[in-house]
Amino acid sequence: MEVHQLRYACAVADTGSFSRAAERCQIAQPSLSQQILKLEEDLGARLFDRLGRSIRLTEAGRAFLPHARSILDELDAARASVTVQHADVRGSVSVGVIPTVAPYLMPTYAAGFTDKFPEAKLRIVEDTTSVLVEALRDLSLDLAILALPLRHKDLEVFPLRTELVFAALPKNHPRAGSESLSLKDLRGEPFVMLRDGHCFRDLSIAACSSARITPNIAFETGQFSSVLAMVGAGVGISMVPEMAVDQGADCSYVRLTDARARRTIVLATLRGRSFNRVQKAFVEWVTFGVRGTAAAASSGT
Repeated sequence: MEVHQLRYACAVADTGSFSRAAERCQIAQPSLSQQILKLEEDLGARLFDRLGRSIRLTEAGRAFLPHARSILDELDAARASVTVQHADVRGSVSVGVIPTVAPYLMPTYAAGFTDKFPEAKLRIVEDTTSVLVEALRDLSLDLAILALPLRHKDLEVFPLRTELVFAALPKNHPRAGSESLSLKDLRGEPFVMLRDGHCFRDLSIAACSSARITPNIAFETGQFSSVLAMVGAGVGISMVPEMAVDQGADCSYVRLTDARARRTIVLATLRGRSFNRVQKAFVEWVTFGVRGTAAAASSGT
């Protein structure tokens, strides 16, 4: 028994004609008649009496048709529920973000997304990369905004932006007025750094290693605001990504020319998982919508 056979049988019962049923179902009449015969053979009973040009339900047909209609109604309802879910902007999306990105990008991402999709529920979790990756794996998070490199083959990533890294120096530092410098120019300086667990610390250590310097770490913290405050107080120098450059802090910022002094931010998700309409909308928003809005604003359109 096939679903299309049920539809054909209901169409014949509704129209009282094989030819009109074939027109309704957009199928050739011989094909429809053949499918009805196959259905009757499968059931072991005739559903219709063929009386010349007229068609009449048999007793078996009258017993069978309500069940056939019920099955078709249930299938239509199931299909409609999926269609509504994919078309609806209501729903939830859970997004993780690392602390060195959260205060700089998420206000813009969140405000724009909730304005565009006011009925969507957005949940944001701030934590370190290792914690967020595990949350992606156990599906407690849908997406996470992280920094490369990511050595997790089970993750799929969508690049968002690549930014420069700057040296943060006390304003009275001899190199504070430079246009650019290399990390090797800072050999022997005390460093202020993020503590272990932050991916930007890993990037900073890797960049220093590439420049063949070993940073003398004088202070460690979990916040860029504390890093900049300590640099401004003369405790040491530091490295900060472009988005964390704060002209209000008592620091000078000089672009680093080292090849490793770059950071790429990505949107990550567990490879192969499916998304609802709102989750897809968030991916589209942060990978294109935000940049499109920013470009339009800068061009005055």
